[in-house]
Amino acid sequence: MTDADESSGETVPNPQRRTRVKVCGVTRERDRDAVVAAGADAVGVIADVAVETPREVDSGTAVDLVAGVPPLVTSVLVTMPDSVEEAVALVDRVEPDAVQVHAGLSPAHLGALGERVDQAVLAAVDADAPEIGAYAASADAVLVDSVDEAGAGGTGETVDWERTRERVAGLDVPVVLAGGLTPDNVAAAVEAVEPFAVDVATGVEREGGVKDHDAVERFVRAASGAVTGAEVSG
Repeated sequence: MTDADESSGETVPNPQRRTRVKVCGVTRERDRDAVVAAGADAVGVIADVAVETPREVDSGTAVDLVAGVPPLVTSVLVTMPDSVEEAVALVDRVEPDAVQVHAGLSPAHLGALGERVDQAVLAAVDADAPEIGAYAASADAVLVDSVDEAGAGGTGETVDWERTRERVAGLDVPVVLAGGLTPDNVAAAVEAVEPFAVDVATGVEREGGVKDHDAVERFVRAASGAVTGAEVSG
């Protein structure tokens, strides 16, 4: 801000920061390419999870989908490993830019995974999880989601945005907001929580595991155009 702004005592907004967008549960090359064309920052591919979901692909398909993600767009392997060794083996085969871990690993094990792979590690946690701070301390980012009893996301249910904002306010890592986001509500979610990024899967689908390309475009536009940055007194 200018000197005049600093001395005026008026309230001025912080510069806006564009919220990053990850589209998850991509199962087909045409959907991956549509996600990239829409301007998403990251493409999520789900493999080796312990729940039934139409968004899961086998490891061979995951390799192909990740390999086709272009430079400057982040490929994210989403998985639910039973052990650090299992996670390392899958990451080594698929070779994503980042790995997102749901359930299965404790904060200590998640930290051990981070020491054994070159990729960034995202910890997916329930919005009300008491150990959210411990996971944040062991990961490169935290994805806050509404999860089912098995610890998986993709429930289509929103989290309490105001409570989530309070719970993540003191974390020292980027926060990715997920859980029931759609093209119609993502802007409000961004304004309420001010996350580093948002994540969507079911909210941009035509049917389970198949993306609605128009919905993907609308979601990216809405999330990227949402206002972030609280006002400060000059």
